Amino acid sequence: MLKSMTGFGRAERSVGDKTFLVDIKSLNGKQFELSLKLPSVLKPFEFDIRKILSEKLLRGSVDCTVSLKDTGTAKPVTINTDLAKAYYKPLADLSAELKLDPSHILSTLVKLPEVITPSSETLSDADWADFKNVLHAAIEDLNNHRLDEGRSLEEDLANRINNISKQQNEVIKLEPLRKQKIREGITRLLEENVGKENYDGNRLEQELIYYIEKIDISEEQVRLKNHCDYFHSLMNEAEETKGKKLSFVLQEIGREINTTGSKAYDSTIQKFVVMMKDELEKAKEQVLNVL
Repeated sequence: MLKSMTGFGRAERSVGDKTFLVDIKSLNGKQFELSLKLPSVLKPFEFDIRKILSEKLLRGSVDCTVSLKDTGTAKPVTINTDLAKAYYKPLADLSAELKLDPSHILSTLVKLPEVITPSSETLSDADWADFKNVLHAAIEDLNNHRLDEGRSLEEDLANRINNISKQQNEVIKLEPLRKQKIREGITRLLEENVGKENYDGNRLEQELIYYIEKIDISEEQVRLKNHCDYFHSLMNEAEETKGKKLSFVLQEIGREINTTGSKAYDSTIQKFVVMMKDELEKAKEQVLNVL
């Protein structure tokens, strides 16, 4: 079963006297990349939260936002009086210079950065354990979305590889006819330009065998079939992260298709090669979303 890198998860629960809302969004990415936004109460646990997300989500561009919902309870604050005094003098001087009413200075002071700050507050060990349950619930929700997306990806990728195999079978059917056409074409050219009695038939046969072996595509077809079979078997493996492996196999499939096209010298086979390339490009686009 494939799992997509794309998904969304959400969980909301009360922890002690607080209510946490965890939103996690995941998009495709080469590695695990995390953008994490936390309320101040969770800052001491940032490393642990990052570790949990990394271990559970494995890969992708992840955006996680944890919100502390207002429960209506009063929150203690701290007034930085030294900073307020430092702000006050230049404000009072400026007010006098501009002949402004100084009675509004206090209301201005309390709005300045860091003058009033929430008191430092952290979670207890029991609350931290409860919050981890909220985080795991959001991760599970996201992973369920990833599985749903993965089913669609698996179906589409299987169809793409099956289509490549069908077109390859048509190429294999044409291969004997292609060799015969090449043989007949070269013989005809010699007869028209040199004359049938003016060339050595045995030597021609030797040269034809050498030439046809150089453009033989049977080995490419064997490898292409093996790569397609391996792609299907990889999708059925239990391993959770398979996107990179599948991408590597698609590269090998593309190599055999390209070599077939370069050796074909046959317009009908080239048409099937173009169709195989089209399916391959679509598969490459889809596999970028696989975990």
